[in-house]
Amino acid sequence: MSTGDQTDMFGRLKNLLPIGWFGDSNPVRDALLWGYAQALSWGFTLYLYAKDQTRIKTASDGWLDLIGLDFFGNNLIRLSGQLDASYRNRILINIFRERATRHGLDQVLFDLTGRRPLIIEPAKPDDCGCLGATLYLGVAGPVGSTSCPYQAFVTAYRPIGSGPGNLPGIHTNWFGLSLTSWVVPSSQLAPPVSDADIVAAIEQTKMYGSTVWYRITN
Repeated sequence: MSTGDQTDMFGRLKNLLPIGWFGDSNPVRDALLWGYAQALSWGFTLYLYAKDQTRIKTASDGWLDLIGLDFFGNNLIRLSGQLDASYRNRILINIFRERATRHGLDQVLFDLTGRRPLIIEPAKPDDCGCLGATLYLGVAGPVGSTSCPYQAFVTAYRPIGSGPGNLPGIHTNWFGLSLTSWVVPSSQLAPPVSDADIVAAIEQTKMYGSTVWYRITN
């Protein structure tokens, strides 16, 4: 017996009855109390479920989706087939995510795509070098400029997916030529992270008033 189950509720109801009203064995009374106990047990279970939905770490099902919608709008919706634990972790990471810094931009793109972006700030000597320092012959590099403050060039890489490589499409000359046909699920055809997701991540993380010139490549 656990707190709030039907047996527990039955015992609680039985203890509320005045002593001496019924005998020790009364099946009619017990049957009636068992029915009430079942309804109370269901109500207690619903109470515990509702209580869990008031905190991010214990919320589940559609309530977790509502929490994500409340904090981030349509910018952090649940992925197809994503479990509660994984989606909850994404919500918590993005609530406390570092923003408005170079490291924050690097980390958000890495978390999204699994690949580190290339970030170059024209006004940052560490990225572009400077005159009067050791040079490397035969090595290409960016050219900096102090006339481009608060700007950055970001190369974001799409995630490495498991697309339908070496599988010819229906409208190709190789389809059906003594080859076994395969049906590929839509999840394998469409990338898990779209270019729009990458752009949204940059816009949400970059410092206000700064300019980020970006390109997205494989």
